[in-house]
Amino acid sequence: MSVKIRLTRIGFKKKPFYRIVVADSRSPRDSKIIDNIGTYDPKTEPSKVEIDKEKALDWIKKGAKPTNTVQKLFEKLKIISSDNK
Repeated sequence: MSVKIRLTRIGFKKKPFYRIVVADSRSPRDSKIIDNIGTYDPKTEPSKVEIDKEKALDWIKKGAKPTNTVQKLFEKLKIISSDNK
């Protein structure tokens, strides 16, 4: 089973708000998740990102691959460097 760290949308129309979750890569975007590791609110100025760093690093060690967007958020918060892809 391949696992991804990705965003799932929970916001309203024209007011996006996302959870950063660990999910099976074959499942749809907003379906069943394995673990919730944070939130992302792009509409605030500046964007608000909250991530449980310990959980994120633990899942990466277990083999979970972040999506491109989540990878950029991790790099912004210095959870992982751009060299660790």
